[in-house]
Amino acid sequence: MQTSSSASIRLAALGATLLAVAAGPAALAQDGPEPMALRAIMKQLDRDLQAVTGAIAVEDWPRVGELAPKIGRHAEPPPPEKLRILGWLGAEAGSFRGFDTKVHDAATSLAHAAARGDGAEVIAAFARVQQGCLGCHQAFRQRFVAEFHGKR
Repeated sequence: MQTSSSASIRLAALGATLLAVAAGPAALAQDGPEPMALRAIMKQLDRDLQAVTGAIAVEDWPRVGELAPKIGRHAEPPPPEKLRILGWLGAEAGSFRGFDTKVHDAATSLAHAAARGDGAEVIAAFARVQQGCLGCHQAFRQRFVAEFHGKR
């Protein structure tokens, strides 16, 4: 039995794939030298993750609590870019979204643990955030960069 979010993800992926096929290969190509919005989003996430690491090191739980929602509810690419990515992901869109959900859920736990001043749980939740990031990067980054930035 499919959940409604699973069905929604599949429907979105199918729609993106159909749009990409209808528009042809040029629709997936990077237009000009402007980097994808996702790159800026990832750079901001990197800064926020590094700031959390620093805040954990000095047990600055209010700062961790301030940063955690920024990680869990990070910006998304604009709709045209999102469609290109979903079209490229195809059947793997659910897996991609699963990693994002894992990061969101772990960041929410991180914020709650920081609010309680529970250092051990802050560290455990942050590890789950990092595991979600790492899992996604290991599954998709190399192929993504090759597809959208022409690098291997």
